[in-house]
Amino acid sequence: MEMEMEMEMEMEMEMEMEMEMMEMEMEMEMEMEMEMEMEMDGGVISRRLYGPIWKSTFGHYRNINIGSPVVLEQLLRQEGKYPMRSDMALWKEHRDTRRLPYGPFTEEGERWYRLRQVLNKRLLKPSEALLYADAIGEVVSDLMVRLREERSRSPSGVLVGDVANLLYRFALEGISYILFETRIGCLKQQVPAETQRFIDSINLMFKNSIFATVLPRWSRKVLPFWDRYLDSWDTIFAFGKTLIDRKMKELEGQVERGTEVSGYLSYLLASGTLSLDEVYGSVAELLLAGVDTTSNTLSWALYHLSRDPEIQETLYQELKAVVPADRFPAAEDIPKLPMLRAIIKETLRVYPVVPTNARVFYEKDIVIGDYLFPKNTLFVLAHYAMSHDETYFPEPERFLPQRWLRGHGSPHHPFSSIPFGYGVRACVGRRIAELEMHLALARMIQAFEVRPDPRGVEVTSVSRIVLVADKPINLEFIARPGAP
Repeated sequence: MEMEMEMEMEMEMEMEMEMEMMEMEMEMEMEMEMEMEMEMDGGVISRRLYGPIWKSTFGHYRNINIGSPVVLEQLLRQEGKYPMRSDMALWKEHRDTRRLPYGPFTEEGERWYRLRQVLNKRLLKPSEALLYADAIGEVVSDLMVRLREERSRSPSGVLVGDVANLLYRFALEGISYILFETRIGCLKQQVPAETQRFIDSINLMFKNSIFATVLPRWSRKVLPFWDRYLDSWDTIFAFGKTLIDRKMKELEGQVERGTEVSGYLSYLLASGTLSLDEVYGSVAELLLAGVDTTSNTLSWALYHLSRDPEIQETLYQELKAVVPADRFPAAEDIPKLPMLRAIIKETLRVYPVVPTNARVFYEKDIVIGDYLFPKNTLFVLAHYAMSHDETYFPEPERFLPQRWLRGHGSPHHPFSSIPFGYGVRACVGRRIAELEMHLALARMIQAFEVRPDPRGVEVTSVSRIVLVADKPINLEFIARPGAP
C-alpha cells in the first residue's frame, strides 16, 4: 500500500514538473517572439531615429545594423572572395558535436568557395533551372490535385484552410524531387511516416534553435531545448543520407549498364569533385534553403490577390492572353507574364522571408563613409526596414505589384530589396524557387478565382527567424469555368 502511494506521488510530481516545463517553455517562447518582432519592427523605427547605421544587442551578440540600401551597397561591395555569415554558429555546433560534414551554409573560406563552385552548376543560371521545369510541373500538378481535395472536404466545398501548410509541403516535395530525384510523398493524402518525421524535425530544429541561441550555455544540461535541437538535426541528416545512399546504388547499376547519368544528385555523386561526406552535408542544408521562400511567398501572394480583385483579374487576363485555354502555363511563358513576375517581386518586398541576416568581415577592416569598422565586426542587414523605406517605395505598406512594371512607379535603389542576397553568397536555389513560385501561382490563378476568408480574418506578419503569418491563411478557391 505504501509503495503504491509513493509511486502515485512520484507520478504526480513528474506530471507537475512536465506541466511547469511546458508553461516555462511557452513563456520563454512568447518572450523571444516578442523580442524578435521588436527587432524586425524596431529596424524600421531605429532607422528613423538613428539614421542608416545603429548599434544593438540580441542575446550575446553585439550588432552594427545597416538600414540603408546605399550603405548596404558600400558594405557588400567590399566583400572579399570568401564572405562569411555569422548566423550559422549553431548549425556548425551540431556538425561538430556529431562529427558531421559542413555544407554550403556552414563551411567557410576556401573550402566553402570550392564547395559552392560545384553546387552552383546545374542550379544558378536561369537556363540550368529550366532543366527541372518538367519535375516542378509534375509537383505543381500534384499540388492542384491536393488543393481540389482540400477544398472539396470543406463544408462550403470551396474553402482551403491554412494554405501555408499545403504550400510548405509542395515546396518541400519540389526541392526534394530535384535534390534526390525521387518523390517523398509530402503531397499524398497520407504522408509516409518517415517523411512526416522529417517535416516535423525541420520545424522542431528551427523552434529549438531560438532557445539554444538566446539561453546561456549552462542551461543545456538542465533544459531540454539543446538536446531537442540536436535530435532534430540528426533526423534531417539521417533522412537525407538514406535517400543519397539509395541513389548511389542506383547509379552503380546505371554505370554498369552504360546508362547516361542525369539529375542534380546524380551530377554531384558522379562528378567526383565532392566526397560522399560533402554531398551528405550539402544536400541536408540545401533541402532547407528554398522551402520557406516558396511557401511563404505564395501564401502571401494569394492572400493579397484575394483581397484585391482588380490585381487578380489583371493577372488572370494576362494569363489568358499568353497561355492557350487548352494547356497549363509553362516555363517558356514566364518571360511574357510581367504582372506574374511583379506580384512575386512585390510579395518578396513586403514580406522578405528573412527580415534580417548577417555578415562578418574577418579578412579586413571595413570603411563606410566616415566610419572604420575593425575586422570581425558583426553587421546585421535590416532587409525588412530597407524594403519598407518610403524613400524608395512610396506607400511601403501597400501591396502594389505595378511598381515593378516598366513605366510605372518610382525608381528604387537596386539594394533596397534583395530577397535572394547578393554576390557570391546569393541564394544558390534562387532560380528554382522563382520557377516554382511562378508556375504554381500561374496554375492556381488559371484554375481558380481566389477570395478571402468569408469570416474576414486579418492576417499580419510576425518574425519566427523567417517571416510568417500570425494566424492561418484561409482562402476560398472558386473554380473558373472552362479552366484546363
